[in-house]
Amino acid sequence: MTAIIDNVQRTIAENLGGLGQSLAPGRAQFSLQDVPDQSGKVAVVTGGSEGIGYGITHGLLSKNISKLFILSVSKEVVDGAFKAIADELGQDKADRTKWIQCDLTDWKRVAAVSKEISNATDRLDILVNNAARGIMTYQLTDYGVDRHMALNHFGHVILTSHLLPLLKKTASRGSKVRIVNQASNVHQNVPGDLKFDTISDINQDLGPMAQYGRTKLANILYTKYLARHLSSQHPNIIVNATHPGIVSTKQTKEDIHEPYPLGGYGMSVALEPFKKSQFEGCLSALYASTVAEEAGQWICPPAHPERGTDQANNEQLGENLMKLTREVVTEKTKADSVDKGCPTKDY
Repeated sequence: MTAIIDNVQRTIAENLGGLGQSLAPGRAQFSLQDVPDQSGKVAVVTGGSEGIGYGITHGLLSKNISKLFILSVSKEVVDGAFKAIADELGQDKADRTKWIQCDLTDWKRVAAVSKEISNATDRLDILVNNAARGIMTYQLTDYGVDRHMALNHFGHVILTSHLLPLLKKTASRGSKVRIVNQASNVHQNVPGDLKFDTISDINQDLGPMAQYGRTKLANILYTKYLARHLSSQHPNIIVNATHPGIVSTKQTKEDIHEPYPLGGYGMSVALEPFKKSQFEGCLSALYASTVAEEAGQWICPPAHPERGTDQANNEQLGENLMKLTREVVTEKTKADSVDKGCPTKDY
């Protein structure tokens, strides 16, 4: 009975905000006050101007991160974020932040942005791959790839691959480098026969929820792949995946009505009082990006590593995914986004 109660409390703490989050066991408790000082460090946060990403940005700046690159699409949104940072944390903190416009479904642009970052700083301590297309209907990009996978998985793999030389350079100096891939417990809602071995497999229209879940499974598999192939060779590089919980964001309040015009009200209205705020939903990512010492974990809120599904722990599935990822990126972008085999094979 005690185990059942513990599981219920942990599930509530992981997914809901307010008093719900306080139910996390002591070893899993984590707050902004627990984030160590980040002076001298440099970070990149995709989707860092709104929602959970803004919570991450705000948290790192409040802990004195020296430079922070935000990658996002909308200048209007980022201007609002900069104003909020200046108002709440001071102009000095806002001045430490640089916005670079980047649509992660435009893989050539992702490669160019990576080079821009590498030319602008001699170190990179934190990379948070947070931006995502949420629970929405099926679309294909100009590359002929499912838009969810193109943004949530491929775009971040390309970004990470191009930034790896800078990340490894920082780690070689003795600094801890942390990569965070924002996943979700929605990875549980995908077909059991998913193989990740052909383009048709990742382009199959599974419906809005499973479509999103497929990318979140990919995020966890990529994390564990990097832990096996990168962190094992470069122990100062710590790669983890995170689950934010059910968070009050544009995705859960507005975008959910795109696939579910009426049914979406269950998420946008009925659950709203129970959702985490952006400053609660960012805690697992802040833990993973500033404190975590072990690689290859799936970290649930506030700071509780969990196993995830059997699929999420299937090494062969992860190898299939990354083999396919290399093949697709090479075919679709050629030399524009494939420096030395990006996504690089030799870590």
